[in-house]
Amino acid sequence: MSQTVGDFILARLRDWGVEHVFGYPGDGINGLLAAWGRAENRPRFIQARHEEMAAFAAVGYAKFSGKVGVCAATSGPGAIHLLNGLYDAKLDHVPVVAIVGQTNRSAMGGSYQQEVDLLSLFKDVASEYVQVVNVPEQLPNVLDRALRVALAERAPTCVILPADVQELDYSPPTHAFKMVPSSLGVRWPAVSPDDAGVRAAAELLNAGKKVAILAGQGARGARAELIEVADRLGAGVAKALLGKDVLPDDLPFVTGAIGLLGTRPSYELMRDCDTLLTIGSSFPYSQFLPDLHQARAVQIDIDARYIGMRYPYEINLVGDAAATLRALLPLLDRKEDRSWRETVERNVARWWETVEREAHVEGRPINPMRLFWEASARLPDNAILAADSGSAANWYARDLRLRGDMRGSLSGTLATMGPGVPYGIGAKFAHSDRPVIVFEGDGAMQMNGLAELLTIARYWHEWADPRFVVAVLHNNDLNQVTWEMRAMQGAPKFTESQTLPEVSYADFARAVGLHGVAVDEPGQLGPAWDRALAADRPTVLDVRTDPNFPPIPPHTTFEQAKDAAEALLKGDENRWGIISAGLRTKVQELLPHRG
Repeated sequence: MSQTVGDFILARLRDWGVEHVFGYPGDGINGLLAAWGRAENRPRFIQARHEEMAAFAAVGYAKFSGKVGVCAATSGPGAIHLLNGLYDAKLDHVPVVAIVGQTNRSAMGGSYQQEVDLLSLFKDVASEYVQVVNVPEQLPNVLDRALRVALAERAPTCVILPADVQELDYSPPTHAFKMVPSSLGVRWPAVSPDDAGVRAAAELLNAGKKVAILAGQGARGARAELIEVADRLGAGVAKALLGKDVLPDDLPFVTGAIGLLGTRPSYELMRDCDTLLTIGSSFPYSQFLPDLHQARAVQIDIDARYIGMRYPYEINLVGDAAATLRALLPLLDRKEDRSWRETVERNVARWWETVEREAHVEGRPINPMRLFWEASARLPDNAILAADSGSAANWYARDLRLRGDMRGSLSGTLATMGPGVPYGIGAKFAHSDRPVIVFEGDGAMQMNGLAELLTIARYWHEWADPRFVVAVLHNNDLNQVTWEMRAMQGAPKFTESQTLPEVSYADFARAVGLHGVAVDEPGQLGPAWDRALAADRPTVLDVRTDPNFPPIPPHTTFEQAKDAAEALLKGDENRWGIISAGLRTKVQELLPHRG
């Protein structure tokens, strides 16, 4: 039998080492689906419940595997549904290839059913590379380039396949005019920094007395080098949200997340430093960096497009994080005065004591911080964590203490709702032998997490480690937006937009064959985590949390918290609970600490 274009595409994906394609079927990719049947489902087609979830799963797979994620969808509405997940990949710099169907070439331009101008639709989200395959001879070049560009630019790309082209006999490009042959694979360079720039950076860092380091996801492969540089400089290390897993939180000089979702020691680190070293981060909120001209600064990033941003850096080094830090190390003097480092470590120790105290403030029924505190001590050292956008992201950023080889991520820049559970699914197909934990608000759970429990129920039996825990913050409130309305608009909660319908997430889980555990008392949390992490199948922890605990930014003073509480008296339906919870939480920072 002759090889069709659909057959060739799947074969080429296999040649590239692609093992999974996350997707949803439709007649716009029937030729490709038929080829999958002939290929005995290689690469494996992983069926999500919605194309957007397929794209999110591909992003999660790429984030946690370090490989390219691939997703597939039909023409028209299927292709449209991919966009949110692909924008998540674009903004978080993740390599994803989308393969989408299109109406037959003979119908294009005829206002045919499901005909959408896909080139125009994808030209922004897949701006690095988007192409329509009109004849077989365009392959393999188009597919190869989509994969290479996605990996090289850490960005989404798109291949558009008209339905009739998928069924054509494949014929390769020839050695002729206007033919474009192609080849497999790529060998990536080690991007080394400029020698003179390294010497200048070392001189600047050696001159500083109070060095702060900001590490982002670009520093993930440089853990050992980063620890050694921080020790040599006597520096504290704050982490951008996407870099939360770059260094473990049990290192005494790691101050945790930075920004509105960040910790107080990270705020203090930036407030008081005289020197800043930023590695692999384009953290956007400059108000949380040192005041302008307060600190001399160096930035290291592998991508020159994102260098020199956010702060007036004196020296901008383009290079791989690990290679650049290795080049710096022989030139850095060990700071003999360790008073700055000791101050940082005291602030960090005090912070974790504060987090523990805040987590044990009584809630009605459960303080959401308690959910994360109880998890921190129990999570396996090789766990993979995902948090959805919303209030779950607040507590993930501040209260969850990563250690060992834990990995963690969320929708960092797009901050879209809904990727938590599909991220976890993608992570499981990348590492089926590692436990996965998802922290999910009930808004995101109702939006699409419930449906994706069906996907988990379908595939979990084949995972080497069946543990997949979805911890739901069940408060019947779109809590993050509720707090943003209060803090940014000075407006009380608008019940019609913010209150969610009641549903039992534990019952839903049990109905589809998973474990479901309902938790409505603080004392049940620890045992519930123990049960979930010892279970023989995925588990939903349905935790009744108090919506009235405010995600107080790290720089908020007691007076500011009191002023905000007074503003709530204007008519918010939860005002008394908020005032009580907020003040009882904030006062934990002011009470005497063990240290």
